[in-house]
Amino acid sequence: PPAVPPPPGPLARGSLSFHRAYLRSPLGLLRLGQLALGAAFWVTVAAHKYEGAAHFALFAAVLVWLLTLALFGLSLLGRWTLVPWLGSRWLLTNLVHDLALGVGLYAAATGIMGYKAGRKSYCNLPGYSQHCLYSAYLSASVCGGIAACLYLFSGLYCLSRRCRDERDII
Repeated sequence: PPAVPPPPGPLARGSLSFHRAYLRSPLGLLRLGQLALGAAFWVTVAAHKYEGAAHFALFAAVLVWLLTLALFGLSLLGRWTLVPWLGSRWLLTNLVHDLALGVGLYAAATGIMGYKAGRKSYCNLPGYSQHCLYSAYLSASVCGGIAACLYLFSGLYCLSRRCRDERDII
């Protein structure tokens, strides 16, 4: 098969500049929401005492958040062509990241935190005097669920662009 050139990025300049078209695109706005909700998820879990499966939920949230930050940064600067092998398949890279990692890991993390919130629901009763993690687990679960939905939306956006034979993320 013939070699396919990488998708066009913004014009190369001597200094780094923002790719404003990406920032205003649906994918750019979804990435900002994913980063905000992902940070809220893992900061909420990390700021409280956690045990057991919450370790995996925290690991999953931080891993996906860091990868999303890398994708966002490279896309915002228009430098995805610098990434070996993945740069020429940037739309597919975003699609796999969103649907496999984003939705998959955030759905698992949300399920874990929702289960842990359900297990701590007894301490939500009036007059309970011990430290209660119910609200922290519930908050993390809500943030994770919304983040998983945002990853699903961005994955469907990338999939629709791919089905229309478009090769760029914008």
